[in-house]
Amino acid sequence: QLQASGGGLVQTGGSLRLSCAASGRTFRAYSVGWFRQAPGTEREFVAGFHRGGHSTVYADSVKGRFTISRDNAKNMEYLQMNSLRPEDTAVYYCAAGSSGIRSNLASQAAYPYWGQGTQVTVSS
Repeated sequence: QLQASGGGLVQTGGSLRLSCAASGRTFRAYSVGWFRQAPGTEREFVAGFHRGGHSTVYADSVKGRFTISRDNAKNMEYLQMNSLRPEDTAVYYCAAGSSGIRSNLASQAAYPYWGQGTQVTVSS
């Protein structure tokens, strides 16, 4: 079971750090992705962390602003979001899967395990 947290309301240019906790699973064995869904839109990929621990992938819209990371000791995944924009407003989800193929990290189909989302709202 995955649980995302850390969302909230922030002004444009602000920062938030989302956390994803896993119960019953060890993140070390999984690739983890962050996705988001804004009202009226499809859920989209944001960032992915390869299970090997040495490779990350980002959507073009967040490159240079967001950073995905892992703390194996705490069994936690994080999404540090800086320079937030109103268009980043969405419900953010973390997901886990066992795929070891880097090109799959952006695909929702690669993640059978999903957590409940956390709302991020960026005011202009």
